[in-house]
Parts: sequence; C-alpha cells; structure tokens
Amino acid sequence: MLLSGAVAGCGADDSGGEASDDAPQVVASIYPLAFAAQRVLGDEGTVDLLTSPGVEPHDVELTVDQTGRLAEADLVVSLRDFAPAVDEALDQNPPEAVVDAADVISLRSAEGEHDHHAEGAHEEEHVGEHTDGDHPDGEHAEGDHADEEHGEEAEHDHGGTDPHFWLDPTLLSAVAVGIEEELSSADPDRAETYGANLAELQQELADLDDEYTTALAACRLDTIVVSHDAFSYLERYGLHFEPVAGLSPDSEPSLKHLTEIHDVVEEHDITTVFTERLASPKVTETLADDLGISTDVLDPIEGLTDETADEDYLSLMRANLTALTRANSCS
Repeated sequence: MLLSGAVAGCGADDSGGEASDDAPQVVASIYPLAFAAQRVLGDEGTVDLLTSPGVEPHDVELTVDQTGRLAEADLVVSLRDFAPAVDEALDQNPPEAVVDAADVISLRSAEGEHDHHAEGAHEEEHVGEHTDGDHPDGEHAEGDHADEEHGEEAEHDHGGTDPHFWLDPTLLSAVAVGIEEELSSADPDRAETYGANLAELQQELADLDDEYTTALAACRLDTIVVSHDAFSYLERYGLHFEPVAGLSPDSEPSLKHLTEIHDVVEEHDITTVFTERLASPKVTETLADDLGISTDVLDPIEGLTDETADEDYLSLMRANLTALTRANSCS
C-alpha cells in the first residue's frame, strides 16, 4: 500500500496491493493521518498525502491540482490548526466528508491542563476492539510546560492545544476508528474489509503502547530536553520534557529560558539533548556543545524526509523508543 501523490512510495506501507478503481478517494493533510488512513483503506485504494517529504506541515502550500483533489475527495483526514493552507482550502471548497482528528479525540492543552491517563491509567478503549459508533476521548495527565519565554508563536497558532497527539499510539488508534467509520459509510460494500484492517492496526498500536510502557518503566532519568515542545503526549509513560523552543519549532528561546535549560541539564545529570529532522538543530546543538553533552534525534513524526523515506510511523516510533531508553539509561 503506497501513499499516492507527492510522496508515493515514501514509507506508509509497501505491500503493493492494486487499488480498486471505485474505491473512495482519500486525502490526508499530514503523514501520521495518511498512515492511519492507508492502513484502514488497505489494498482497496491509496491515500493522497498533501505534505511533501521534508516540509513542515505548518509551511505546506497547496498546488492548484492538490486543491482540486481536496475538494473532490470522498474523504479528507485532517487536523484543524496544524496545516493552515489545508484549513483554508477545506473552508473554501468543503469535500464530501472530513475526519478532523480534533473532533475524534481531545487534544492536550498547550498549557498542560489535561487529565487523561492521570495516575498512569490507560484508556483501553483506545486500543481495544472497535465497536460501531465508538469515538473514544483522550486527555492527558497533568504537567505544565508552557513558558512565555519560549518566543512568539502566533504564526503557528494551534488554538491553545498541542497537536502532536499521534505520539500517543492509543490516540492514533482512536482516530483510526473515526476513519474506518467514514470509509465504511462511504463504501459499505467494503465495510468488512475496513473493519478487519482497523482491528489489525489497533492491535499493532496496542503492542507499540505496551513496548513503550515496558521499556520506560525503569529509567535512571525521566527528564528529557528536546528541541521544541512536540513530545508532551509521551508523558503518559512517566517522562517529563523540557523543550528548548515552544510549540513552533521556529520560535526563538530567550536567554532566560536557555539559562533555565542549562540548570535542568546540570541538576538532572542529563547526558543527551534531542534534535529533530524537520527543524534546524542549530540552537540545540549549540546548547549541547556549551554543556559538553551529546545530541541525538527524536522524531516528532510530523512528516517523512529523504532520510526516513523507507520508514513508517511504527518504525519511527520504535526508533524514538530506542533513543529514549539509550539516553535515559533505562533497564
């Protein structure tokens, strides 16, 4: 199964099934949603991904052809306030049906005001067997990472929420439920196939969740310095993230905030700070050099790059887990 359009063959899946001519035309705004949609759609068709490899979703600009395909799609899978150009196109020419991830699950507040998975509780319905009409919610455990010193982020306004929900596999599983329901509604003749595909994906996401829970259960460190505030959904596994920049990877941290990060690194004896692929590593690498510590990559999986063209969501999440266990001395 290949993602069609600008990133055909770039890592969603590669089973190579033949798309059905009459299958629903599905368009996704960002890679994690395209991955989930393609897995539910299976060999019945392909998903047209609007974000090209190496492009930040915030910065994507649609071609005339992409805008037309968006308007004519049987189903669009998107996340409001994450790719502004897609939002604008959807508002101007609404397609037949839209699954907005933010309507399926509850996004985490950017200020950390959330209670899902409080005290370590896991919402099993997110990864369990799908039942018709089930749209599980997801909020998250308390933690405050808002920092007014991170810099101006008006250019990437997420409406006061952290959009990176897919880093919690249980929430991506919940969104996949919404995708399956819309696909089955649009194409009832293949509803059984979509349901079976969903069940397979949900099991894989449940297994991934278990891997994270087990691997991160006993770590010497639980505080992690990252390049920007994109990883707070991983706090369900007992981690605490200190971002160098805010929700926008382009925001410039203040001198005061960089001093605070220096103090955090020294206080917790942190040995690694994390850069990422789609954002400049300059500030984080300078911080690491100043402190005499190492850098590693933690991928927010907002999109693929040339470097990760042969990867998919599951393999990238497992690569992140390996990096986390290595940096945090997990046993």
